[in-house]
Amino acid sequence: MKKMKITKIICSLLMVALFAACSQKSSDKAEEKTDLTQYVNPFIGTAFTGHTFPGATYPLGMIQAGPETGNYSWEYCAGYVYEDSVINGFSQTRLNGTGCVDLGDLLVQPFAGRKREDLSSRFDKASEKAAPGYYSVELTDNNVGVQVSATPHVAFYNYAFAKGDTANVLVDFQHGLVWTKDRIHTHVLDNHVNFESDRVISGYTRRREWVERIYYFTIEFDKPFVAKEELVKRDPREKAPRYILSFDLQDGEELNMKVALSSTSVESAKANAAAEAAGWDFQAVRDAASGEWNRYLSKITIEGSEDDKTNFYTSLYHLFIQPNNIADINGKHGEATAAGSLQSASGKYYSTLSQWDTFRAAFPLYTVISPEIIPDLVNSMLDYSDEKGHLPIWALWGHETYTMIANHSVPMIADAYLKGFEGFDAERAYAAIKKSITQSTHPKSDWEMYDHYGYYPYDLVKTESVSRTMECGIDDYSAALMAEKLGKTEDRDFFMKRADYYKNVFDPETGAMRPKDSKGNWLTPFDPYQLAHADSNVGGHYTEGNALQYTWHVMQDIPGLIEWMGGKEKAGQYLDSLFYTTQQTTGTLSDVTGLIGQYAHGNEPSHHVAYIYAYLDRPAEVQKLIRRICTDFYKAKPDGLIGNDDCGQMSAWYVFSAMGFYPLNPVSGEFVLGAPQIPSAVIPLENGKEFRMEAKNLSEENLFVEKIEWNGQYYDKKTLSYKDLMAGGTLVFYMTGKQP
Repeated sequence: MKKMKITKIICSLLMVALFAACSQKSSDKAEEKTDLTQYVNPFIGTAFTGHTFPGATYPLGMIQAGPETGNYSWEYCAGYVYEDSVINGFSQTRLNGTGCVDLGDLLVQPFAGRKREDLSSRFDKASEKAAPGYYSVELTDNNVGVQVSATPHVAFYNYAFAKGDTANVLVDFQHGLVWTKDRIHTHVLDNHVNFESDRVISGYTRRREWVERIYYFTIEFDKPFVAKEELVKRDPREKAPRYILSFDLQDGEELNMKVALSSTSVESAKANAAAEAAGWDFQAVRDAASGEWNRYLSKITIEGSEDDKTNFYTSLYHLFIQPNNIADINGKHGEATAAGSLQSASGKYYSTLSQWDTFRAAFPLYTVISPEIIPDLVNSMLDYSDEKGHLPIWALWGHETYTMIANHSVPMIADAYLKGFEGFDAERAYAAIKKSITQSTHPKSDWEMYDHYGYYPYDLVKTESVSRTMECGIDDYSAALMAEKLGKTEDRDFFMKRADYYKNVFDPETGAMRPKDSKGNWLTPFDPYQLAHADSNVGGHYTEGNALQYTWHVMQDIPGLIEWMGGKEKAGQYLDSLFYTTQQTTGTLSDVTGLIGQYAHGNEPSHHVAYIYAYLDRPAEVQKLIRRICTDFYKAKPDGLIGNDDCGQMSAWYVFSAMGFYPLNPVSGEFVLGAPQIPSAVIPLENGKEFRMEAKNLSEENLFVEKIEWNGQYYDKKTLSYKDLMAGGTLVFYMTGKQP
């Protein structure tokens, strides 16, 4: 009996060991599957007009370190174009997908051997690799292999120089991304460089391009430089030096370099480096960045083809390159004043939100998949308002650019409040909203005129008069909803009345939103195909678009717009003419791309328009258009984006639409149902549940939706609510090739 017992125990132990081994193998496989960074291609959008970059960055971090291949033009807003064959150096900060130029701070360029006048280098394209948090390349002219990774505040470089040659690094403090070649000599306003030792350099640079700002830096090497040479200034107006540092490396020895940044002080830059990258283990930094990127990418798990996964996860990657937390690890941010630097209560201060773009889909997507960052985003906007006197319009590194129109911080904050987010003071938030859209505190606020006429007259507002009227409507509507929930009835009525001002510029004769002067007369002659831009060289009454595109910018009241146009049939005729006209635009604009008729997917004002067909009881039109846009305008290759990614908005449109729904009215708490482009998606929720989307029978031919089920029940609504989605459940689309 004893023997039998022992045998049973041994068998049990063997079974446990076997099960553990199988579990470990299964776990290892699961871990392999969770490495979603393999599906991210940072080169998507680096050609054509995407304006993305392939450098190393950390989710929501201050650093975007990577190669620069060009400068001095709109094409180089991100400092890199995929087709280029030469790398000029590596800068530490970058904008993702914008249409304006700035950053590109503190250029470094390694090279082996003797100094040359031009230290730019051709590179081996086959050696160029990029992944979330990592970039590497072989500089063939400079005989050095470069690897780059990043923490939130630190760029980490590893250099492998050719054997037998002197190892050198150019450090260019005068550099920055600028609009024109002459600006490279004048954009630096002040600079100080301190060689603390033969391993450490520190200082600051104040510069002005899009905004005026200051950054503090510390540069540290893991080996001493044995010589330094200050280069002759290229122009007497330059305020910052350029140095060549030389190192005595043994054959096979590599050089590591860290560049840490701060918006407050050198001491803070050092503290950031000490906290985030204290040692010299490059691989550890790379692994940490990759791990954090995996955490963000795993906020949605999908099934689909390799291209589906690449498009989807690259879109998620673009979504989290920004906004950028520019606070130091101690929570301080901004330039020091007599009272000291500004202090964030949460330790985070986000800037670079690109509100004109991202309020449409990117911010609503954050509320679904990253609710933990929403209170910090709202508090950052409120802190900014306390400092500047209004909510941010388009802030960069905590400074206002006054780029674009209206103030779309308003719908973001209102959206967060209406969805029940806590962690910020609702009364403080509403006060900032009301002040920002009723008090003329900055150059683009003319609220007295807006209230007097009920629109912006084109003879008094020389550019963008119609677009400004249209875009202010969504802000007013958002303020009205927040006022209503707070019990501020008078304010609610005031802002809701304003939200209808779009009706004052709708011309029933042309079926378009048309410029009107201060006497109530329509602009004559009027060409609804004429493209307009705030740029003084173009001008006009619309923002990066024309009348046909902006006619539909009534995100807050699509049913009201349809009624104002004369009902569903008439509105449908107008919408059909937008998508199916064969007439070309009058003039061209680099921002107006991705045309289907006059619909321009390459620019944000069009992003919600295809979904309007759902309100015309024509869902098949939505489904056809979504398939066409996803197929034609989102491709897994460098020129795969049809327009500027605009800090993740272009990508957010794809993420939502691929899952089968979209926030047409971004403050309504409703998602309009479209047609999924991937077989399934799962979003793990904070409450421990999950939202699941399934597209049954999805194929190239089966692009239409036959029926929809929600939690196993037939679902015939046009929208799915945020509340229902966040409670968890399963949304099933049954796909067919037959148009309903």
